[in-house]
Amino acid sequence: MVYTVGEIAKKMNVAASTIRYYDKEGLLPFVERSEGGIRMFRDEDMEWLLIIDCLKNTGMPIKEIKHFIDCCVEGDSRIDDRLHIIRNQRDRVIKEIENLKKRLEMLNFKTWYYEEAQRRGTALFYKTVTPEEVPKKYHSYFEKKWKEDTKAAKTGTKPKQFNMP
Repeated sequence: MVYTVGEIAKKMNVAASTIRYYDKEGLLPFVERSEGGIRMFRDEDMEWLLIIDCLKNTGMPIKEIKHFIDCCVEGDSRIDDRLHIIRNQRDRVIKEIENLKKRLEMLNFKTWYYEEAQRRGTALFYKTVTPEEVPKKYHSYFEKKWKEDTKAAKTGTKPKQFNMP
C-alpha cells in the first residue's frame, strides 16, 4: 500500500511538516517519489520512520540521525558504525533514565513531605521531626539536620538552621 505524507504522519502521530522536515534533512533517502514529485511511502518505510522517531525522541540530534541513516544505506560495511551509534544512544538514554529516577525520587519525597505538612497543619514540622516519624527511604533528606541536631545537643549549642522548601 502507498501512503501520502499526511497519511504516514497520521500513522506516526506526528505533524506532516515533521515528515517533510525529515525529508529535507536527508533522513528519508528510501522514500520513492511519483512522476509529479509526490512522496510515496510504503508499509516497509515505517520501520525506517519508527527508528528515526525513536532516535529523535531519545534526544539524538538530526545531524547524528542522518549519519546513522547514511550508515544504514551504505550497507553491511557500516555495521560497526551503526552498532556504535546505537550503543552510544542507548547509554545516553540509560543516563537520562537514571536522572529521571532521581528526580522522581525527589518528587515522591516532596509529595510525602507536603502530605505530612498538610496532615500536621504546618510545613515547619521538619524542625522537630524524628527518624522514627520519617519513612526510611526519606531519611537521606533529613540526615544533615539530624547530625547537626545531635552535635548541638552534645555540645550544648544551638543547632544549625535548615530550610525545607
